[in-house]
Amino acid sequence: MLAFAAGAVLGGRHVPSSERLAERFAAAWQRGDLAAMYALTDARAAGRTLRSFARAYRDAEVTATGIQVRFGDAQDGGGNVFTLPAAVATRAFGTVRTELRVPVTEIEGEPRVAWSTTLVFPGLHEGERLHRRTGLPARAPLLARDRTPMARGADDDAQAVSTAAASIVGQLGPIPADRAEALRAEGVPADAQVGISGLERILDDELRGEPGGVLLAGSRTLASRPPKAAAAVRSTISLKVQQAALDALAGRLGGVVAMRPHGGEVLAAAGIPLSGLQPPGSTFKIITVTAGLEAKVTSPRKAYPVQTEATLEGVPLENANGESCGGTLVQSFAHSCNSVFAPLGAELGAERLVDAAKRFGFDEAVGIPGAATPTIPPADEIGDDLAVGSSAIGQGRVQATALAMAGVAATIALDGRRPRPTFLYGERRGTVRATSPRVAHQVQRMMEAVVVYGTGVSAAIPGVKVAGKTGTAELEDTRKAPAEETAPSPATPTTTVPEPPNTDAWFVGYAPAGKARRPRVAVGVLLVRAGAGGGVAAPVARQVISAAL
Repeated sequence: MLAFAAGAVLGGRHVPSSERLAERFAAAWQRGDLAAMYALTDARAAGRTLRSFARAYRDAEVTATGIQVRFGDAQDGGGNVFTLPAAVATRAFGTVRTELRVPVTEIEGEPRVAWSTTLVFPGLHEGERLHRRTGLPARAPLLARDRTPMARGADDDAQAVSTAAASIVGQLGPIPADRAEALRAEGVPADAQVGISGLERILDDELRGEPGGVLLAGSRTLASRPPKAAAAVRSTISLKVQQAALDALAGRLGGVVAMRPHGGEVLAAAGIPLSGLQPPGSTFKIITVTAGLEAKVTSPRKAYPVQTEATLEGVPLENANGESCGGTLVQSFAHSCNSVFAPLGAELGAERLVDAAKRFGFDEAVGIPGAATPTIPPADEIGDDLAVGSSAIGQGRVQATALAMAGVAATIALDGRRPRPTFLYGERRGTVRATSPRVAHQVQRMMEAVVVYGTGVSAAIPGVKVAGKTGTAELEDTRKAPAEETAPSPATPTTTVPEPPNTDAWFVGYAPAGKARRPRVAVGVLLVRAGAGGGVAAPVARQVISAAL
């Protein structure tokens, strides 16, 4: 009975096998199933491979800036050709409304689509080639967060309104090779000028507006739409904080970034805070102590011996300047004791350390054009206890940017939720849970101690509770080479040239800290080969935090 009923329904409309073939071909096209489309055609018999077949469709889709295609029911067009109404949604030309003509042939008694290049896009006739002419609208003005103009549009990228704006606006230029295919699919002309650095690059999609032009089948117009300019784009940058970051950086090689913990809005980015990957040094101890507290291998009141070094795998790891260091975990964190944190990392093990780092954003793309990804080696590639201990104090093969480490500080500020940074005002990219509020509060108290009596006292601001962590990352082996057996000749004049420090200076932190106050700014400071974090980077952070508050 069920079979009879089904047969009665289907029998209501007899569909010839050739018509069903045309509809199956169109349905596979709607799904984007190129292999299924290929199997329904005579293309293989004609010597066309699936690879070249797929390439033809992808080229047509890119040319048309296609997003989606929809087909109606097939109709017999006569001469073993079936027509289907088609609607192709495109980025640059609106919706192309036309029809698809599907010719059918037979191979060994089985119907097959008689394939030719006219089938790569609906509406093509024999001998026609799909092509386009596109253009961009005038580039939108770029604004600071207070709506002050930073760059005025199309050809004005060199006309930033202030030194602070000029430092971050960036430039326009020819399309880079690695973006050519993606921009072509958007409808951007090959000779267009696009953002290649700074905010012009980061916010290029918003500033560029919508391409427009004419989509052509041979000499016939299939669809057209004029380019559409974007409204003025408001960035997250505070020109006041940006100027403070520039002044504090003072032309030195490095990066300074300030961001709102809530929402991840970047207030300032001076130097190389997005692209400058360096070992983060002791700022990474924020992650190490978080992992230790989570695993319950340590606690704030746990006491550690006061010593100048710790030995892992027979190799001594010294505290900065060989100083004696230890006490409670809080005191050890405040004074940045390698003699405590390297063994703590080894006790944790590579798997737990790497897992914590990933929750804080390591090995995850930042989602901002031009921003480098902070990295830590896979747990099974780090190595022995010495390598794990070195990683735990931000050395070894650990690499981060000032932006990434500012995000680590902001995560503690937000009770363990990691914000995703943005340069577009009003954009909300959400947060990721990195650790529990309880652990974040414990780490916050340790970061407060760093600024009150530890290595980061130079970041203190009267009347403001600041939480922070210094870092002094070694860039090369600091062990002294043995003295030369042969002394230089007294007759040979010698000139002593001071060498730059072999350490990067770091500071990350936020303010106001404490349960009762909502944190308003988090900072990351990196100064390459500049010395110690507490003496060099912490004062920079103080200036930027003060300006942001």
